Amino acid sequence: MTFWITLVAYEVVWFVAVIGAGHGQGWPGVLAAALFAAWRLAISTRRGVELRLAIVGLALGLLLEAAWTGGGLLRYAAPWPLPAAPAWLIALWVTFGFATVPLLGYLHRRPWLAALLGAVGGPLAYLGAARGWHALALAAPAWHALAALAAGWAIALPLLTSLAHRWLRQPVAERAS
Repeated sequence: MTFWITLVAYEVVWFVAVIGAGHGQGWPGVLAAALFAAWRLAISTRRGVELRLAIVGLALGLLLEAAWTGGGLLRYAAPWPLPAAPAWLIALWVTFGFATVPLLGYLHRRPWLAALLGAVGGPLAYLGAARGWHALALAAPAWHALAALAAGWAIALPLLTSLAHRWLRQPVAERAS
C-alpha cells in the first residue's frame, strides 16, 4: 500500500511543480516537495538512507541542470533563484531521491535496466513538462537536448539505485555512524 501512496504522492508533486512553473510560479513545487519530504521522513523505516539519497538527488540536480542550461539546451519557466537550477526543479530532484527506496526497489540490483529506464523516462518527463505545461523550453533542434537528458538520466538513475542498494545493505550500527 505504501508503494501506491508514494507513487501517487510523487506524481502529485511532479504535476504541482510543473504546472506551477508553467504559470511562472516556483513556490508550489517547492512546497509540495517539502510536504512530500516531511511525510517520507515521518513514515520511513529507512529515513537515513532516504535522506542521503535526497542529498545525492540535490547534488545531481544542481550539477546536471547547470550543465544542460549552461550548454544552452534548456531554458526554464519560473527560473528563481537560479536560471540554471530553479528551485521547483531542484525540489523535484530531491523528491526523486526520497522516492528511490520505496518506488524503485526493482532497479537497485539492475543498473543496466536503471540506465535504460533513466535514458527513456528522464527525457520523456522533460518533454511532457515542456510540451504539456510550458515549464521549460528545449533548444532547437530538440533532439540535442533530449540526447543530453538521456545521457544524464542514464547516469543519475543507476547511481541513485546503486547507492540505495548499498546503503540498504549496510548493518544498522554502520549506518548510525
